Amino acid sequence: MRAEEVYRKTKETEVTVKVNLDGSGKNSIFTDVAFFNHLLTSFATHSLIDLDAKVHGDLKHHCIEDLAIGLGEALNKALGSREGITRFGFEAVPMDDSLAFAAVDLVKRPYAVINLKLRGKTVEDMATEDIVHFFETLATSLSANVHVWTEYGGNDHHKAEAAVKALALCLKQAVAMDPRRKGIPSSKGAM
Repeated sequence: MRAEEVYRKTKETEVTVKVNLDGSGKNSIFTDVAFFNHLLTSFATHSLIDLDAKVHGDLKHHCIEDLAIGLGEALNKALGSREGITRFGFEAVPMDDSLAFAAVDLVKRPYAVINLKLRGKTVEDMATEDIVHFFETLATSLSANVHVWTEYGGNDHHKAEAAVKALALCLKQAVAMDPRRKGIPSSKGAM
């Protein structure tokens, strides 16, 4: 089973994240940020990655950042050597007025390009800069190339949610085992 747990405690936060890459999307999410809970629930539901995520901390920014670190580390550990995985994913997700895209390469080289075109300072109870920072931090701690962008949309809630769903569907593809793949999915033989 490709499942892992990460526990992280700092002077600012305490985070527990459990993932199962071969799950069904069941989840138990607890943060003090309602919109973040909503995004993480959507992430688990559409990636089919079981996710148990809890964070307590001093500031919303620290909680979001440290949970992203924990989630990326748990996913990274669950992937192990990455032998036999599909490696790449690409998805487009429409959500009402919004259209979001995501592309992922689980190559073990962290890089993020995030352009959500969010216009307001907050979405519900979450700072828009923290939404972008979540994607960037997740890419770094997962050690993956993550590109997420919104093509258009008038509603920031819809743009952010479509972006998370696009990323979730990408990861569903990328972490899947390819029955024809033998070894590392790279012409180099290593990632």
